Amino acid sequence: MGAAGPPVTAGGEPVRGPSRPSGLLDVINVASIVLDDEGRIVLWSPQAEELFGYSAEEALGRYAAQIMVHEQHMELVIKLFADVLATGEGWAGAFPVRHRDGSTRLVEFRNMRLLDDRGDAYALGLAADQTTVRRLERDVALSDRMVAQSPIGLAVLDTTLRYVSVNPALERIDGVPADEHLGRTTGEVLPRLDVSELQDAARQVLATGRPVVDRSVVGRIPADPDADHALSVSLYRLEDSLGTVLGVAVSVVDVTEQYRAGVEAETARRRLALIADASARIGTTLDLDRTAGELADVAVPELADVAAVDLLEAVFTGRRTSLGPAQAAVIRALAVRADRSPLALEAADPAGQITRYGADRLITECVRTGRPMLLPHVTEADLPRIARSGETAGLLGRAGVHSYLAVPLIARGEVLGALDLKRTRNPLPFTDDDVLLARELAARAAVQIDNARWYQNARDTALTLQRSLLPSHPSVTGGLEVASRYQPAGATTEVGGDWFDVIPLDGGKTALVVGDVMGSGISAAATMGRLRTATTTLASLDLDPALLLEHLDRITADLDQAIATCLYAVHDPARGECRIANAGHLPPALIRAGADPQLLDLPTGAPLGVGGVAFATTAFDFHPGDQLVLYTDGLVETRRHSLDERLDTLLDLLHGPTRPLDEVCDLLVHTLHHPDNHDDVALLIARVRDED
Repeated sequence: MGAAGPPVTAGGEPVRGPSRPSGLLDVINVASIVLDDEGRIVLWSPQAEELFGYSAEEALGRYAAQIMVHEQHMELVIKLFADVLATGEGWAGAFPVRHRDGSTRLVEFRNMRLLDDRGDAYALGLAADQTTVRRLERDVALSDRMVAQSPIGLAVLDTTLRYVSVNPALERIDGVPADEHLGRTTGEVLPRLDVSELQDAARQVLATGRPVVDRSVVGRIPADPDADHALSVSLYRLEDSLGTVLGVAVSVVDVTEQYRAGVEAETARRRLALIADASARIGTTLDLDRTAGELADVAVPELADVAAVDLLEAVFTGRRTSLGPAQAAVIRALAVRADRSPLALEAADPAGQITRYGADRLITECVRTGRPMLLPHVTEADLPRIARSGETAGLLGRAGVHSYLAVPLIARGEVLGALDLKRTRNPLPFTDDDVLLARELAARAAVQIDNARWYQNARDTALTLQRSLLPSHPSVTGGLEVASRYQPAGATTEVGGDWFDVIPLDGGKTALVVGDVMGSGISAAATMGRLRTATTTLASLDLDPALLLEHLDRITADLDQAIATCLYAVHDPARGECRIANAGHLPPALIRAGADPQLLDLPTGAPLGVGGVAFATTAFDFHPGDQLVLYTDGLVETRRHSLDERLDTLLDLLHGPTRPLDEVCDLLVHTLHHPDNHDDVALLIARVRDED
């Protein structure tokens, strides 16, 4: 058998030797009096001196009844005394006692018989002032009633932080009976509640005496194990009247409703902030892919861990479409974003990919019906309805996709596509509130996406028109070797009215033209086409360049608010010269063998369409090997550099040995056409051929 354990008290606590006295008896101030069998006082405690007013010297040896009892009560007292000694049955009650100062006081008595080792009988009386006793009784009764009926959970923890007392309210809050609290710690009673910080706080309260008020704890409790509860806990150190630390008093209030209201308010605030953010971030340009990417960026990670923006292919190409119940959806992925979900990102359709989704797919149903598709809890059986294939369904499963939401992109009454959302890392499922938020984001973005879609279609049309109006010319014409480039503006900018032309003339001559219609879009492209046609017609008359520009100026003035710049040059190989006139255009660069490239010093002239300004023709020698570089302002102008700096850079690039003209064209366009310059570029380089 094992050795016996250390002795314990009736309460189960280990006995640790003498401890400090309780202050309760001092508050009651119990007096002790012992009488012999004749009623004489043989023992008289200091408390008796205080209660009755007689010192021990005055009381010892005297009959108690003579000094403590009024004459009218004498017979009753003697009888009670005799009954206690004779029967051994105690007596308790309140009795009026005479004080030494002559006053009468009600004293609470507990009388009992004592026997010594010889069998002699004595009477022990324990007495306390009734007023004090009644006050303590009221305090205890009040405390008991308050604790029992309080709606606040109350408990007392001993110095080892184990429960020694729990009121009914705390039983209800925790969902654990009082007897299952006793002797256990809070962590043992509520294992799904993180109470580590609370226990640290309780130890500090024990050590310092400073209370902790309204410390919040959030977690699951047995009373409602399926939902988080918020508890507000306050801790106070308990001491007796002598300052002995008894433990910690705990008050607990269930503030779950306030907590949830706060969470809902914070959620609403964040949703409003997200919508405001979306309004600012989505649609910053008319680029379709960028607009879709902005929507996906807003959705991740605030709303979802993975977001994809998809457009119906028919809508993308500018056609209206409606899907029947059994029809598949052909969808083009515009953008996809993921927050640390590489497997889910791998399973998503990459941007630009066109995928056919069967009629049973959730995204197909979303774009067919125009209604959100919500799966709060995705099961393995649901994954094939989300993914495009069995392989990608497996990737989504391994990625931990547990909740899915797709909302339609609807603009001007037409379903354009869908915003596809998945959660992997966020443990919460999508809710109806998330559906409302996603629909709001989708509605705001759909209008921007629709605008970008129509703009892109219009731009593609204008670009097609513009390209159809630009010439295709042989690399050698007359006495010139010629190369050209046209670079349209960026995807977010409308096409412009830049053009060039190479026009063969009689006598082996060649006309070189570069121009730029101010403005953009289909109107500018159409104006450019009319001016190019007019230039070709006038060039066939073999007019002087200045006279030709005068005719173009009158033609331009007849067009609605059209303004254009233009350089018109005619190369005459027989004379070895070139004649050129300028209508408000940037000067061309001239390259001669053995000399530095230079900008031709020409009279600038006024742009076409201004009217009333004369043009001048400048002639210069143009011999074999010489090159003339004509360009529009989109090649050299930027927002960050002065025009002079850019023109110097152009001349620097033209330095060096003779190179193929196509190579020079590519060098200039790739080096000079700056990304922040949203303008078209027309470039034409002509080199005089060596005479055979």
